[in-house]
Amino acid sequence: MTTTYADQTVSAEDFKFAFRHHPAGVGIVTADAGNGPVAMTVSSLASVGINPPSLVFSASALSSSTQTICSAETVVVHLLASDQVELAKLGATSGVDRFGEGIEWDRLPTGEPYYPQANSWLRGRVVNRVDVSGSTLIIVEAIQAKPREAAEKADASPLVYHNRRWFALGDHSAIL
Repeated sequence: MTTTYADQTVSAEDFKFAFRHHPAGVGIVTADAGNGPVAMTVSSLASVGINPPSLVFSASALSSSTQTICSAETVVVHLLASDQVELAKLGATSGVDRFGEGIEWDRLPTGEPYYPQANSWLRGRVVNRVDVSGSTLIIVEAIQAKPREAAEKADASPLVYHNRRWFALGDHSAIL
């Protein structure tokens, strides 16, 4: 018996349900296109190439940071560790000042805002933007990284988002 799937569509709820059960690493993207710094937390972050080193993330049209990130020439993508969950929550919370008093942030010598305490970060040049279903895929060529010595000292557990909850990935999670 053969089943045909060509005419079927997946509902938004079924799609969200499927991805809620797919764990993802967590990052925070910062940028400043000339109107002040912005930040957003992303779990739609992936490496896409090594030569040149490239990555992609999705920016939702619902985020107040998207317009600035989409118009910026460069961004900083922070890869977060589990002890940086408060930073991830900050970038995911609507209507808060992500660069206000009490928030540890700075600017790179090239002007981009960044969070120095992030486990790792990559500064990159935006090389393409692709509109997809109300979101924008942003393709970035990495041009600078947090010095490896500083990142290696941290040796922290990665932060993972799964089914609307935050998790630490570590040796205790290994199954092989």
